[in-house]
Amino acid sequence: MLSAREKSTHTESARALSSKVRKFVDEMIIPNESRLAQDGEGSTRLQSELTEKARHAGLWGLFYPLSHGGKIASLEDYLIVAEQEGRTEFSPAIFGNHSALDAHMLLKFGTDEVCKRFLEPMALGKAVPSYGMTEPGHGGSFPGLITTYAYLSNGSWTINGRKWFVSNTDRATFITVLARTDGEDIALGKALSMIIVPTDSPGFRIERRITMMGRSLDQGEISFSDVQVPEHNLLGACGSGIELMGQRLSIGRLLRAMNWVGLAQRCFDLMGARINSERGRSARLPEKQLVRQHIVNAYQAIASARELIRVAARGVDAQRSNNVEINVAKIAASQALCIASDSAVQIHGAEGISDLTPLSGIYRIARTSRILDGTDESLISSVGRRLINLYKEEGAYHFA
Repeated sequence: MLSAREKSTHTESARALSSKVRKFVDEMIIPNESRLAQDGEGSTRLQSELTEKARHAGLWGLFYPLSHGGKIASLEDYLIVAEQEGRTEFSPAIFGNHSALDAHMLLKFGTDEVCKRFLEPMALGKAVPSYGMTEPGHGGSFPGLITTYAYLSNGSWTINGRKWFVSNTDRATFITVLARTDGEDIALGKALSMIIVPTDSPGFRIERRITMMGRSLDQGEISFSDVQVPEHNLLGACGSGIELMGQRLSIGRLLRAMNWVGLAQRCFDLMGARINSERGRSARLPEKQLVRQHIVNAYQAIASARELIRVAARGVDAQRSNNVEINVAKIAASQALCIASDSAVQIHGAEGISDLTPLSGIYRIARTSRILDGTDESLISSVGRRLINLYKEEGAYHFA
């Protein structure tokens, strides 16, 4: 546990990094958003150039493990940085925060060979991770339906199956795959495992790229046909896939939620600027009660989500992870982004649904946020069940 003085020092460091990240986003990324949104080599090259500039500025991989170049040790401190990174949809790749989760998973559960082969190159920006969980035709929230199968023979895993809605499909150099490593007669908690597969392995194939709401968000469908990888590419113990999946989802949901709150803040800023612009004043927007309601609703949603994320992050940092706190924080961040983006689009009128502002792209992300990393419905059902069951044993819920 950190002392109060150490916590204060870390928080001050995070605040300084937050200011530097905001400046980089405002000066380097936001002016280039229209170019980054285009498909093709031009946008890929520009993204690589901005990534190198972020590295040179000491702003890349800030939430990587400290042993591998990271500068922020706690999720709670990272919140104020992540929300500044999240003010543009292009920051996860440029700042490397899209791979921070994989870095922590590899360090915690990977063998020495795995860390040397995958984590070290990733920390140098020479490898890109991905994660394959959901499968075509199956609900993403039901790991019991996973059919991708891996069996161990002569020191190698042989993998067969398909995964879809896999991120970084075009750029990934390796994928962590959730696969069944035991028969259906074995309890699910011991039947699944995570195995790392290099994308240059024979039998690995990108089947197709999947657009989301008419736009490429680096998602795709992949297949494994007798793909073979070394036995030590197993992450954690054999049969620990469900446990690892839970840890990955918990931290992953909070990291996404932090970025979504940043995007919501961006919408809030755009809305405020529009209301007070010359056009806004000529339309008397500052005087209209429904306009005021839009901005109050967005503020309330953002402020609430930030504090819920902070509470959940503090629990993870203290190693007392609470799924109720984490899942509610994820739901709140999604709602904040949906409310803020919808209000900003409404205030901007026709321009808000065009490509003349970044709002149409943000709006797409807002809608996907209600599905990614667990649908609202599944998380609400899970949280509701746990809260109701809690009252079977206790007479009150202690928010502290």
